[in-house]
Amino acid sequence: MDVIDKLTILTDSAKYDVSCSSSGVERGGSGERGAGGAVGNTVACGICHSFAADGRCISLLKVLMSNACIFDCKYCVNRRSNDTRRASFTPAELAELTMNFYRRNYIEGLFLSSGIMRNPDYTTEQLIRVLELLRRTYRFGGYIHVKAIPGADPALISRLGLLADRMSVNIELPSQDSLNRLAPDKSKEAILKPMSAIRQGIRENGTDLVKYRHAPRFVPGGQSTQLIVGATPDSDLRILTLTEALYRKYELKRVYYSAYTPVAEHSLLPSLDSKPPLLREHRLYQADWLLRFYGFEAKELLDERTPNFNLFMDPKCHWAVNHIDRFPVDVNAAPYETLLRVPGIGVRSAKRILAARRTSRLDFHGLKKLGVVLKRAQYFITCSGRRLEGLKVNESTILRSLLSRQEIDMYLPRPKVEQLTLFSDEELAGTAGRELSAWMFG
Repeated sequence: MDVIDKLTILTDSAKYDVSCSSSGVERGGSGERGAGGAVGNTVACGICHSFAADGRCISLLKVLMSNACIFDCKYCVNRRSNDTRRASFTPAELAELTMNFYRRNYIEGLFLSSGIMRNPDYTTEQLIRVLELLRRTYRFGGYIHVKAIPGADPALISRLGLLADRMSVNIELPSQDSLNRLAPDKSKEAILKPMSAIRQGIRENGTDLVKYRHAPRFVPGGQSTQLIVGATPDSDLRILTLTEALYRKYELKRVYYSAYTPVAEHSLLPSLDSKPPLLREHRLYQADWLLRFYGFEAKELLDERTPNFNLFMDPKCHWAVNHIDRFPVDVNAAPYETLLRVPGIGVRSAKRILAARRTSRLDFHGLKKLGVVLKRAQYFITCSGRRLEGLKVNESTILRSLLSRQEIDMYLPRPKVEQLTLFSDEELAGTAGRELSAWMFG
């Protein structure tokens, strides 16, 4: 099997991992050159797009080193019991391929993962070999995101972390019960152990960098993980509670959520014709943002009585509607933490409000200039104790303002409207009967 065939198989096998912020862009030009009529194709080459901390869009080669795996996770397309084409790169092939892509300006970095070959330690050693070739032989200084293999020796994880910019360990399923059902070869301890090792390595490296300016950097981009949404009966509350614990205990940079796409038929999995729960994934990302930047806790957004998010309303608006007794708040007096909880006010606009009100009293016109979304915020705020002139505040009005037209029709069904008529149904039935009889029998 040549390198191009391997690349086709192993980039396709890597597409279900979203923890590199892949945009899913399919870009291929049309022309007369090249076998496919185009030069440069992001789909065939396995190029995905991620975003840097400063907002730049960067291209990554997203590929598996091997799709041969000794594990038999029911939801995975690369599980050992699945009848699929297998391929594996050698470290030299993968390093040379990455450099060829980079030299042609196709990519700016590498996202590398692998199925479990032989055992976790052997797989990690192969990943280390690839990164050593890139960093030391080819002197590649670009971005590298590599997956840590659960169950690998901590010493190998440390070596891998000194060569990569970011590492991730995919939890995938949010509970041990789900792992037992769908991924019996995995355990929570085996997944969390490398997370702990990476966190400890980052802390120790931070101390070393203070003492020694030229100390080697350990995973400077931090670590992340991925959770699959919709493959198991786990609620949003369980997923969000786990997310909150991961941020606090393991200091993760990001938790990614992946709506389950049916790729295998099994009695424990959703049917193959079911659609990925993309809207549920979106609500979890919104809630994740609230945890990281808005000061919310998981127990505030969900509880045992309401374990799942309302799909028709974003989590912040839903919280505000359910805690209407805390509103309205005066934008000229409310602290930063309170402003962040107002729908329509984000982190930037809240900071702008704090800066602007030091010199003058804010009104609704001024709030709009600061970037506040008044369509949402107007029901929850006052300016110096006054509401927006002419505003009617009631539950129905607030809901209709916060929801789109499609969501209104689903969340607030319209009452049944009957057509007005001058005649009763009985009279109409009699008239129709006489007309039909006259037409049929003359």
